[in-house]
Amino acid sequence: MNPHIVHLETGMHVYGGSRQVLYLQEYLPPLGVQCTLVCAQGSEMALRGREQGANVVELPMSGDADVGFAFRFASWLKAVKPDLVHVHSRRGADIWGGLGAKLAGVPAVLSRRVDNAEGRLAVRLKYPLYQHVIAVAQGVKDVLVSNGVAADKITVVHSAINPALFQQPRSKAELAQEFGLNPDAPILGIAAQLIPRKGHVLLFDALRLMQDRHPTVQLIVFGRGPLSDTLPAEAAARGLTDRVRFAGFRDDLASWMGALDILAHPAYTEGLANVCLQAAAASVPSVGSRVGGIPEAISDKVTGLLVPVGDVQALAQALSRLLEDADLRQRLGAAGPAYIESDFTAPQMAAGNRAVYRRLLGR
Repeated sequence: MNPHIVHLETGMHVYGGSRQVLYLQEYLPPLGVQCTLVCAQGSEMALRGREQGANVVELPMSGDADVGFAFRFASWLKAVKPDLVHVHSRRGADIWGGLGAKLAGVPAVLSRRVDNAEGRLAVRLKYPLYQHVIAVAQGVKDVLVSNGVAADKITVVHSAINPALFQQPRSKAELAQEFGLNPDAPILGIAAQLIPRKGHVLLFDALRLMQDRHPTVQLIVFGRGPLSDTLPAEAAARGLTDRVRFAGFRDDLASWMGALDILAHPAYTEGLANVCLQAAAASVPSVGSRVGGIPEAISDKVTGLLVPVGDVQALAQALSRLLEDADLRQRLGAAGPAYIESDFTAPQMAAGNRAVYRRLLGR
């Protein structure tokens, strides 16, 4: 009999991490794994899951501090009796989901997608709820181990993308027309939630430092988030209003990625940086911080360039180096698709998760 895995993802929107959950709903069943996706009631995640044919269950959840969710989840698990729970959420649900599984007597695993350190109390409370942890990058595992989680309790399974989505890009001329930019000048991109740790302001500072050498370089900011109202003012304060476009969240990002000259990802903390994988699939070089899992998403001097985290001078220098060396840009971009096929596709990611399930279930 095929094992029945319940996947818990309580985020309301579909970002990089939740896309991994949708990939698992698609690619695990052909590997002999029965899946049920449990989502927060009324979430975009539930809608997307149903659209792709997943078995979706919606449970009420009133926020990260909804302690009652643990008991509602446990009650549902007792009725369904799955073989294993795989918790993908964080900020509350990683506790309540694990607790619900424990109350129901169902073993559980947790996916960890971020590299920020956790307090000693949080580690002691959370991780004993899980039989195993799946880290999306070695950098994430290293942080977990430094926080006190046993190394043999953690398996690294890289996050994935669908590379084919990024290999039929629009032209640079179309990109410029869509976003009101000059097609004859360089166009950089940053695609990330508009939150402080993604480093948008650091990138604006780098562009200001590059003003004398590259006065025409332009930037498209893709994404939405809490800083939506303040980042335009940050750009304006640095004299960048005419050269920065705020595109918001775009469902069609895959078609624009390959038209960029360079992708920037100057994050302060990061799990794996799926957007850098997407750029590589689209044959676009990236410049990113040497932190968390970014050095696994960007192979330094192979698919892009890495810089010290928070170092605006190094970021400006790396971007300038790529802008001034078309051959290097082309070489790094051309290496991207093969790098993705080596370890970052959805079937590979699903197989890696299935191997963890089989080991825990003895099958």
